[in-house]
Amino acid sequence: MENISGSITYDLRKQTGIDVGRCYQCGKCSAGCVQAEEMDYPPNMIIHLLQYGTQANLDKVLRSKSIWLCLNCENCVGRCPMEIDIPSLMDYLRERSLNEKKQNKAANDIIAFHKSFLDSVRSTGHLYEVGLVADFKARTLHLWQDVKLVPKMLSKGKLQFFPEMVKDMHSIKGIFSKTKK
Repeated sequence: MENISGSITYDLRKQTGIDVGRCYQCGKCSAGCVQAEEMDYPPNMIIHLLQYGTQANLDKVLRSKSIWLCLNCENCVGRCPMEIDIPSLMDYLRERSLNEKKQNKAANDIIAFHKSFLDSVRSTGHLYEVGLVADFKARTLHLWQDVKLVPKMLSKGKLQFFPEMVKDMHSIKGIFSKTKK
């Protein structure tokens, strides 16, 4: 891998600690990925594009649907002989995609859920399902999707109307501020 300061592969390693140059393209990550068939670029191809270190390839990756389809299940890491942490890389690529406004339009619902989930955790300290769903529906305008499930979930006590707040919200704010750096 190129170690020139300012190169894409160098910057990736500096930001994530992940050296994509270690991958020798065995394909085990993609073979074990449950989402690979749905992806525009399977995990090994994401790594391959990043290994070239060109801005055009980085843009392809940031605009891909693949980075949003990754479930962070870590099957890829478990199968990788080089133990490359693809889920952490995908997390970084998602945030970079959002920051550079290069997200894939086909992933809009996934991105809306991603933002709603993080907003829920940021505001309460953990997941508040009713708030998450309300925020997601407001972002996507899928207002009536799954509405028939609500009475059954309420009757089983699966939904709480008011969130429980984490006592130490200062720590939660600290976690979010550290991840923005």
